[in-house]
Amino acid sequence: MTTLSPLAQRRWNNFRSNRRAFWSLHIFLVLFGISLFAEFLANDKPILVKYQGRYMSPVLQFYSEQDFGGEFRTEAVYKDLEVQCLIITGGEEDCLYDPQLLIDDASDGSIDGRAFDRGWMIWPLVPYAYDTVSDLAMQAPSRPDWLHVLGTDDTARDVLARVIYGFRLSIAFTIVVTLTTTIIGISAGVVQGYFGGLIDLFFQRLIELWGATPSLYIIIIVSAIWQMNFWLLVVLMTIFGWTALVGVVRAECLRARNFEYVRAARALGVTNRTIMFRHVLPNAMVATITLLPFIITGIIGSLAALDFLGFGLPSTAPSLGELTQQAKRNLQAPWLGFTAFFTFAIMLSLLVFIFEGVRDAFDPRKTFT
Repeated sequence: MTTLSPLAQRRWNNFRSNRRAFWSLHIFLVLFGISLFAEFLANDKPILVKYQGRYMSPVLQFYSEQDFGGEFRTEAVYKDLEVQCLIITGGEEDCLYDPQLLIDDASDGSIDGRAFDRGWMIWPLVPYAYDTVSDLAMQAPSRPDWLHVLGTDDTARDVLARVIYGFRLSIAFTIVVTLTTTIIGISAGVVQGYFGGLIDLFFQRLIELWGATPSLYIIIIVSAIWQMNFWLLVVLMTIFGWTALVGVVRAECLRARNFEYVRAARALGVTNRTIMFRHVLPNAMVATITLLPFIITGIIGSLAALDFLGFGLPSTAPSLGELTQQAKRNLQAPWLGFTAFFTFAIMLSLLVFIFEGVRDAFDPRKTFT
């Protein structure tokens, strides 16, 4: 069993002492962990199907209607009465004519006196995927009811399902962009601050020019040329976001490169790479972590803003920004606006509280009490 070093133990104790950050971490991990299994929580396909004694998982695998004794090779539509009748009766041909009557007759496990192994389906808690268009008896967007807990949007898609998938999409996008921008930004800042001179001068002029580039215009131009997708948007956000951490890391490394232990390491022949990332970079960790909450919330806000303006992910994607846009278009449906607001408020608040605790944990002036 691996034991924590005294420094790591002190940092963990400092983090745990911040009860708000500690419980925010637990709540966030639970919510994100649930969203990772969104397909099993919100889907228009059953989690498990029993058909003719065999067990199938439509959530994980493709099954055509012919696999259940139907006529078509396309994927089975499990909410259709014909498909449900085929599964329950084991592929009875009469399901194509009067499925509801046959389902009622098969409730006791027999049809016309013939016993059979009755099939069944286990549905997710929310029987709609993020792109499922519901058959409503009223005009969309519809109010919240027992079928759609948070109502539907203006294309009759379940709002709760889109929130679950959208939360996962936003956090996954933020994690990827934060990791890439942080690695590039910290590396550039360390190189600038440690070597200084012409290297520092060149990087500073490059950052000034790059910072003056209108990133929104570039994204609009790119979205007009190519169909925007998750990874293309990650690349664009990384290209324009890596400069956020360069300044603070550069400043800390400029200060730390003249410390006595750095000079001693140079005199002992330690490589520049080792000195930069093992001895100089830790001095910049507190300042770096202090900025991370702003970077993370900025990335989430940027994704939502681009989706709101129509230059982000496709409209079919489960985007929280697209939900906000629908709230703006449908002022007569206030549940859309309230759902978008509370989703963003809870998500961003939890992340800010967590990183406040992480910042205090890395601050050497903070001690566990």
